[in-house]
Amino acid sequence: MRSRPGGIKSNSHAAMADPVLREALAKLKTGFQAKRKIAAANLPEFEALRDQARDMKRAVLKDLDSYLEIFETKVQEQGGQVHWASSDQEARDIVLAICRQAKAKLVAKGKSMISEEIALNPWLERHGFEVVETDLGEYIIQLRAEPPSHIIAPAIHLSRHQVAAAFRSRHKELDDKRQLSEPRQLLDEARAILRQKFLAADVGITGANFLVAETGSFVLVTNEGNGDLTQTLPRVHIVLASIEKVVPTLEAASLLTRLLARSATGQEMTSYTTITTGPKRVGDLDGPEEFHIVLLDNGRTAMLGGPFEDMLRCIRCAACINHCPVYGAIGGHAYASFYCGPMGSVLTPALAGLEEWSDMPDASSLCGRCEQVCPVRIPLPRMLRSWRERAFERKITSATTRFGLGMWGALAKRPWLYRLLVDLGMPVLKLLAGKKGSLSSLPLAGGWTASRDLPAPEGRSFVTQWAEYKKGARQ
Repeated sequence: MRSRPGGIKSNSHAAMADPVLREALAKLKTGFQAKRKIAAANLPEFEALRDQARDMKRAVLKDLDSYLEIFETKVQEQGGQVHWASSDQEARDIVLAICRQAKAKLVAKGKSMISEEIALNPWLERHGFEVVETDLGEYIIQLRAEPPSHIIAPAIHLSRHQVAAAFRSRHKELDDKRQLSEPRQLLDEARAILRQKFLAADVGITGANFLVAETGSFVLVTNEGNGDLTQTLPRVHIVLASIEKVVPTLEAASLLTRLLARSATGQEMTSYTTITTGPKRVGDLDGPEEFHIVLLDNGRTAMLGGPFEDMLRCIRCAACINHCPVYGAIGGHAYASFYCGPMGSVLTPALAGLEEWSDMPDASSLCGRCEQVCPVRIPLPRMLRSWRERAFERKITSATTRFGLGMWGALAKRPWLYRLLVDLGMPVLKLLAGKKGSLSSLPLAGGWTASRDLPAPEGRSFVTQWAEYKKGARQ
């Protein structure tokens, strides 16, 4: 699952030194965060819907096998085929076999995080297939040979000038003197090229936002319409989905759809919400002749009934990522996993092992904002702490980190010593801050001050003032 070499600590230093990245990430607060807040406020029942969605997803996970069996039966009744993949390699082999049977040459893909998880593109390309991403963001990073840096906005880390440079580098058949300074010009060029790919594709591959057990349908939401073209124009359509995407009914899918767009992009609904059931029928003007759904486990069954089961409620809206101060400072590539931010820091160790990914749960301030904005109320901070505890117990964390935590534990067990050091340290910090009132550098706190200032204490500690207040009240 590793998308680029190095750990999150070394990657973070490079990310915070990148001025283009920092400018791009600054837009999170004025974009996704602000729009989500407005969209939630405009829906009075938003909080009640979150409770309903949480409870519904919990119930599904408790009986997941039954819902998946029902879904498989309904898909088959509608003329589709369901393939079960226990691992990433098995999923790749299934997709490869379908493409070979179709005698395909060109594969058009809609955006799919599952295809990123199983590294599908390089696998198909290695076996002689041309693979083209049709989501604009995914297409841009494919031209640049990069992994996505965000699960819903894969090219959020780039400026339009970098996008223009990628287009000029890869679209060499076009006039080199053409204007690409405006977003509309970039969009028109991508549309002209991708339309040719849609029409020529033999196989279309998409993800799925939800799988509906009662009808055997899948729900796909996009803002560009590329998902509809990918699934209706090629002769063969393959849906890649993980097993926890199943929901009981169309009403349940509707519930999650009301939360998804508002939490992700601050829209009431995405531009395209498509419910598809089976392949093309007699009399249909468009649609695939073959319809396949590949259901991926890849470690998810092992999460059921355990401390990380709640992570399987995730609907991939990226609200936790959009509001995470750590992601806002370092971006998605620093995590080195295709799943980034708080949700990725919980999910990746669960799927790929804590030994290799123990640094991801540390990439959080545990401020709790991720849980506050999650549409299905996933307790992300609790699970991040649980991973940290496991890494400490297994001695995966560095000796320096374990020593520091040991010292902190010793202070926490001795309140008198803790309060003494706080009372001694606060005047020193205030003196170092001077008139500015904050510290931009501080020994042993460089990881904090590298991306933000540390506010200096204004006076004595709260504990000291509270003790004095209670003493005065008794007198």
